[in-house]
Amino acid sequence: MSEIFKGIRPLDYVLAGLMTAGGVVLMYENVGSADTSLPHPVSTTTWAMVPAFLLVTLPILWRRRNVLAVVAITAITTLAHVIAFGWLTRCGIVLPLSFALAYAVARFAGAWRNHAIGLAGIVIVQLLALFRDSSIDSVAGALPIALPGIALFYGAGLLVQNRVTKQQTAGSAPARTVA
Repeated sequence: MSEIFKGIRPLDYVLAGLMTAGGVVLMYENVGSADTSLPHPVSTTTWAMVPAFLLVTLPILWRRRNVLAVVAITAITTLAHVIAFGWLTRCGIVLPLSFALAYAVARFAGAWRNHAIGLAGIVIVQLLALFRDSSIDSVAGALPIALPGIALFYGAGLLVQNRVTKQQTAGSAPARTVA
């Protein structure tokens, strides 16, 4: 059992915990939603959506081990949640989650091809979540916030990764002697 949690750092638990707690709160609000002012009424108020949403948020815990698998699982579980529960408010958690995934792709994806695959997967996650989001008028209305957020967090991740790489390279360089 401990093999599953190998390589996970304390901040990974914090990030997954925050996303999961936020998801539980958001789904709880969907369960109790009677808001008729939403652009699209909530499709269902079943309690089953609360634990089902954990499958969307929890995979980020393993972002250091295989970020592409995490993005793929998040996309699949988001699609399943949308199919199973229809119109709900998801953007309040899925957008921050996708930003965290963009940062993780920049830090942990490795080759540039993996970066491109990871970013494409993150855009798919956002589109899936926004497609049936009760709180927004249209996907096109939310994308001006969603896509720049991906770019900003991806850029921040690249900056951090470049610094880490430079520090590792500087630490392994042979010491020079002054004559």
